[in-house]
Parts: sequence; structure tokens; C-alpha cells
Amino acid sequence: MSILLIQQVATIIPVVVLLAVVVFVIFLLGSTVRIVKEYERGVIFRLGRVQGRAKGPGLIFLVPIVDKMVKVQLRTVSTAVPPQEVITRDNVPAKVDAVIYFRVMDPNRSVLEVEDYILATSQISQTTLRSVLGNKDLDDLLTNRETINEELQVIIDGHTEPWGVKVSAVEVKDVVIPQTMQRSMAGQAEAERERRAKIIAAEGEYQASERLSQAADRLASPTSLQLRLFQTLSEIASEKNSTIILPVPIDLFEPYLRVHSDNTSSTHSDNGSSKDNGSSNNGSSKASRVRIGEEEETTAQSSSDGQSVQEKPGPSGVNSPTERG
Repeated sequence: MSILLIQQVATIIPVVVLLAVVVFVIFLLGSTVRIVKEYERGVIFRLGRVQGRAKGPGLIFLVPIVDKMVKVQLRTVSTAVPPQEVITRDNVPAKVDAVIYFRVMDPNRSVLEVEDYILATSQISQTTLRSVLGNKDLDDLLTNRETINEELQVIIDGHTEPWGVKVSAVEVKDVVIPQTMQRSMAGQAEAERERRAKIIAAEGEYQASERLSQAADRLASPTSLQLRLFQTLSEIASEKNSTIILPVPIDLFEPYLRVHSDNTSSTHSDNGSSKDNGSSNNGSSKASRVRIGEEEETTAQSSSDGQSVQEKPGPSGVNSPTERG
């Protein structure tokens, strides 16, 4: 029995060893051969040191246990910047979010210079977004989006260039402002549109008045007026209506208008003369009244003088008969 067990163990050990060798070979082959895709590059470290430029794409052979490869993608990465609370230069609070587009230009530096280039680019985008928008007015933030995007792209690209990362574009997606500010802006926009509407209406009236003035100058001749009258009649007659128009020349009424104007002027002149006579009569009556008053005053004065002479005593203290008379 022991001999049989020894023989069985002796036959099993080579099989196990063979299986172990096969597994080890497969492991070595798996760690030696790597496949790099078209949009990837492989940075190879041999005993901790970078071996030249990044390898790929295609099949790459590595030294087992000695070489280690890090894959880096070369495709453009789009990262959303979380909403940032900013206060503009004119003290208006706003919440701004953006999106950033970047790609790796140097795989070696993206691995050696920064731990995680995607996270680092996102963090520098947040800080730059907050610092740049804090120096802008709200009107610039809402209207000059392209200028702000270019400024953000230049600043962020300057920070990521040492990492071998190229920032291709930065776009501000949304700007959220308080409701009170939105109502104020809506009122301002409404007032601005009312102002434009009034200006446009006034400009239209001005141009229409100029055209009417030119038309009046052209229609000054009788022939033009007659042609315009015929045109108006044709326009009215084109519709189905019962309107009857009888054009009468104004020249027929000119004699009557002149007679009426002459009568009016004569009436005004008669009224003026009667007013002058009345004023002269009033003046003469006033003068006669003044003369009568003066005569009465002189008569009263003479009578008062006579009474004073009669009352004067004589030398004997008795009034004489002649003095009384």
C-alpha cells in the first residue's frame, strides 16, 4: 500500500509542477505584452525611471517585474466646474458655473508633474473662475461672455501648461442672480424698450411731416391738385359703395368770399366810429359838468363875502342901513 501511494504521489507531483510552470509563463506573458489604443500613450517606468518618450499605439513588450506602464489618454476631456458663489465688482451676488475643455499634450509631464491632472485642472478652474468674475460688473458678466471666456482660458492654460495639459476652451454656462435683481433688470429693459418705441414713433412722425411738406410743395399747382382729385375719385369708385362726390372748384366762391370780407370790415369800421362818438359825447358832458360846478363854487364864494360885509359894525357900533342893504 505504501508503495502504491508513493507511486501515485510521484506521478502527481510532475503534473502539479507542470501546471505551475504554465501559470507562471502565462503570467509572465501577460505582464510582458501590453496593448495601447490609438487615443492612448504609455509612460514606461523601468525600476522607477522613465524610459524616454511615451510609447504607443499598438503592441508593447515590457520586461517582466522590472517595467511598469501608466496609460494616459490624449482625447479632449470636458469637465464641469461646480457652481461658484461670487460677488461682482458692483456688489451683486451671483452663482456661476462653467465647463472646461482640455487635453494632454505631453504624457510624461502629465504623469510626472502632477498627481491627478484632471482633478488639478478642475480645482484651478474653480479658483480662477471665482477670482476673475469677482473683478467684473454684472452687465459685463451678462453681455461680454466671449471676452470673459477668452480671459479664463488664457489664465487657466497658463497654470496647466507646466503639467503638459492644454486648455482649449472655457465656457460660462449659467449665471444665476437674485429674484429682486431680476425684477429690477426686467423693469429697466421695459423702460428701455418704451424709450426706443417713443423715439421710433417720433422719428416716423418727423419723416412723415417732411414727406407731407414735399407733397404740399409739389401739389401747389392747380394741375397737380386736379390729378390728385381724379386719383382719389378712382380709389373711392373702386369699392362698392353709395358715396357720391361732387367736386366744386373753390374759384366759384371767391367773389362771395370777398363780399363777405368787405361787409365784415365795414361793420368793424362802423362800430369803431360809434365808439369814438360816444366817447366824445361823454367828454363834452363831463366838461359841462365841470363848468357848472365851478360857477356854483364862485356864486357861493361871493355870497359868503357879502354876508361878511353886512355883519361888519360901524364906528359907533351900530350897523348902518346902507350896509344892511
